[in-house]
Amino acid sequence: MTEDQIIAHCDALPGAVRERPFGPETDVWKVGGKIFALMAPGSGRVSVKCADPDFAEMLISVGRAGKAPYLPRGGWIAVDCTACDDAEMTRRLTESYDVVRASLPKRVQAGLG
Repeated sequence: MTEDQIIAHCDALPGAVRERPFGPETDVWKVGGKIFALMAPGSGRVSVKCADPDFAEMLISVGRAGKAPYLPRGGWIAVDCTACDDAEMTRRLTESYDVVRASLPKRVQAGLG
């Protein structure tokens, strides 16, 4: 999946907002004010949250993902954009969004569409 496709997918998720709180070198997507994906343009990697921290550790241990920089705990992984097919990348991005959205208060979730 290309970086442009990742951007388009994340931007299209209900209630998703793209920001650059760390400067122009990092795109950050949030839902309800909480981060669900990060990407440094040109890096070829995107950091996402897994639903299960043990599954995240397994992906790292078998080489399907790396440790997410600055987000070492709680199931965060860094995925190489070229190392997985479009369906897997879409699944990882959507799962991260769903996990973070589900952690929001119900009143916040209701306002996201």
